[in-house]
Amino acid sequence: MTFTLGPRATAAGYRLESFDQIGSTNSEAMERARAGEHGSAWFVTSEQTAGRGRRHRPWIAPRGNLAASVLETLEVAPAAAATLGFAAGLALEAALRSVTGASVGFSLKWPNDVLAGQAKLSGILLEAEAMPGKGLAVVVGMGTNVVAAPEGTPTPATSLKALGVETSAEQLVTALSDSWTECFGIWDGARGFSEIRRRWLALAAGLGQPVSVHTGQTIVSGIFDTIDHTGCMIIRISTGDRVPISAGDVHFGSAASAGAA
Repeated sequence: MTFTLGPRATAAGYRLESFDQIGSTNSEAMERARAGEHGSAWFVTSEQTAGRGRRHRPWIAPRGNLAASVLETLEVAPAAAATLGFAAGLALEAALRSVTGASVGFSLKWPNDVLAGQAKLSGILLEAEAMPGKGLAVVVGMGTNVVAAPEGTPTPATSLKALGVETSAEQLVTALSDSWTECFGIWDGARGFSEIRRRWLALAAGLGQPVSVHTGQTIVSGIFDTIDHTGCMIIRISTGDRVPISAGDVHFGSAASAGAA
C-alpha cells in the first residue's frame, strides 16, 4: 500500500510526502519550514529510526508503525500554539476509532498520549519555531504503535496488532489526515480552543481521580479536576486549593497514591 491523504485533507489543500525510512518526521518537517516551506503538509513514514518524544525520550517506529508529522504556519503566540496538541489528541482518537470501529475504547492522557485501556498506544510531540517574517512554524508529530510496542517503558505500551486490530500505517494516515483537518478547523487559531477543551475532557483519562504529577524535582498530588483555558492540568490538592500544572509526568490511580517515581 501507499500513503494517501483523505478526501477532506486533499480538498483543504494539504500536501503529503512519504518516506520508506527516515530519522525523524518532525525534524524533516521543521527543516523544510526553515528552508521556506509554509505548510500545510504531512511528512509520514512506517519506519522511523531517530524519532523523539517529549523530554527528548526516543520514539522509534519499527517498520509497520506510524510516524506522522504535520507542518502548519500560524500567526499566533507560542502559548496559543501549544493548545494545538489537544486538537491533535482528538484527531488521533477519531482516526483510531475510524480504523478500529467499536472494538477498542480510547482515552486521552494529559498532555499528549492516547491510551487503549491503561496502555499507551500513541504519542504527540509539538514543536514550534519562529520564522523571520513568516509567522510561527508548528510541527505536530503523532506516532502510533500499529504492529509493535516498545518494552520496558515507564508507562506500559501496546499496539493495534496486540489489541487484535488488523490495519496499516497507510490506512491510519488517510483517516488521520481527515480528522486533523476537522480538528484543526475547530481549533481555528486557538479561537476554538474552548470547544476542543470540551471534547478533550469528555475523553480524558483519570478525570476526577487521584493523580500525581512529577515536575522535575517536585511532585504534586491530588485529584485531576480539569484543564484550564491554556491547557494546564488543574489538580485539587488536600487543602482544597487548585494547582495549575503546565508540564510533567502523570501517574493515575494506585501509582498516584503511592507517589510513583
